[in-house]
Amino acid sequence: MLLTTGQAAAELGCAITTFRRLVHADLLPGLSQRGVRTVVPLNVVQALQQRTPAPLEQLPVKEIAVLRVDVAQRVREDDRDWIGFSPHLSPEELLRALRGWWRCDAASVAAGGVLPVTLSGYVVAVLTGLQTWTKNDHGRHAFPEAALAGYVTDLAAPAIRITAPADGDRELADLLLGTRLPSASGGAIAYVTTRRTTDEDS
Repeated sequence: MLLTTGQAAAELGCAITTFRRLVHADLLPGLSQRGVRTVVPLNVVQALQQRTPAPLEQLPVKEIAVLRVDVAQRVREDDRDWIGFSPHLSPEELLRALRGWWRCDAASVAAGGVLPVTLSGYVVAVLTGLQTWTKNDHGRHAFPEAALAGYVTDLAAPAIRITAPADGDRELADLLLGTRLPSASGGAIAYVTTRRTTDEDS
């Protein structure tokens, strides 16, 4: 059975523009055209429904930052040709496309130890190496040592590629990639509580 993008979005309970980002990012298998409409296999939509929430309670912190991105677009910048996410970029290109200058609480981002990258509420990449940051004249922060721990190439499976050399970063990527992680923010960076409790909370 095939669904239109509107029907797929309704099944997932999201806006059609939200679902179309996944389509345009080429993260869903089996897409085809019926006239001017893109149609999606029902089993792919069901697979998205079954993606588990990110197990943030397993992280040893109370809050993490989340980087919310769009589909990769061409840019003319000195240090990169793309901005946003695409599974077809090389790991080096993808890291440059995701790493930018953000309005954020840099200390909070660093304290979280990991920066999940989400597209339409799904974790499509994971950045680590956030211990140091710089600030520009416009009040935006960058994390020059940020590293790509892994990314998703297919959300239905999900199919992931782990790129981190360190075991701890590989484990973080494996834990988070392909999971659902909704967040709300007026900018690129959102903050999400992990629901983790400590002795001080009890």
